[in-house]
Amino acid sequence: MGRQTRPPQMIETRLKMSRHVTILNGPNLNLLGVREPEIYGQTTLDDIEAACRETADALGLGLTFHQSNREYELIDWVQAARATSDAIIINPAALTHTSVALLDALKAFEGPVIEVHISNLHKRESFRHHSYVSYRADGIIAGCGPHGYELALHHAARLIGA
Repeated sequence: MGRQTRPPQMIETRLKMSRHVTILNGPNLNLLGVREPEIYGQTTLDDIEAACRETADALGLGLTFHQSNREYELIDWVQAARATSDAIIINPAALTHTSVALLDALKAFEGPVIEVHISNLHKRESFRHHSYVSYRADGIIAGCGPHGYELALHHAARLIGA
């Protein structure tokens, strides 16, 4: 029996569905909604994850979503994403300004990296104006509130051809 071929649009749809994005969140982001609501608002990290899952589904993306207060755990997830994900979206939180180790892990990731911050770092304390992660980021979204994550997913989808 001869080999069956799929129509091109089925192959294209299948490829789009196979794209995967990992979203990583750094220290204290588990406290969103209660920590400094005047800066970060009332939205919780669970709310952000739900919005990201809805957006990822609409874009045909698989999604992994993590938060940790431990630098080493974020680094482990970045390294794991090398084998599982086409893009990384990361809100490194305070590690933005301190972690060369996280930067080095992100440099080993071959796909796009989008850096996200809920607040506008440049309107805050001067020590927050520097980002080690930005040396690796293919895009930076800051000051758009929780919606920045959805913007990052749209941009990641565009960069990976989803």
